[in-house]
Amino acid sequence: MPLYLSRFSYTPETWARLIGNPEDRAKAAQSYIESVGGKLHGFWYAFGARDGYNLWEAPDNVSMASVALAISGGGALSSFETTVLLSVDETMDALRKAGEVRYRKPGA
Repeated sequence: MPLYLSRFSYTPETWARLIGNPEDRAKAAQSYIESVGGKLHGFWYAFGARDGYNLWEAPDNVSMASVALAISGGGALSSFETTVLLSVDETMDALRKAGEVRYRKPGA
């Protein structure tokens, strides 16, 4: 199954709710991805540009997109970005196929 890396930030209101009532949000994230047949591989909070990161596995892009849309639409986050991760083997396949693409520079 494909892997996905998500980066998220909470709204100030969400942080205030979590301060008032601490909650392990990894359990919620796990239930979301499992509802589409996937698996949560990790959930981390961080200093920096984003408040946290998730590593997910999902059956396909549509399944992951459904989770991302549900989370984004929930209103607790100020940002949520998901990146599809490629294995080294997938990247090697893409490199081989790229050699077959007849790319033309703009204006050439």
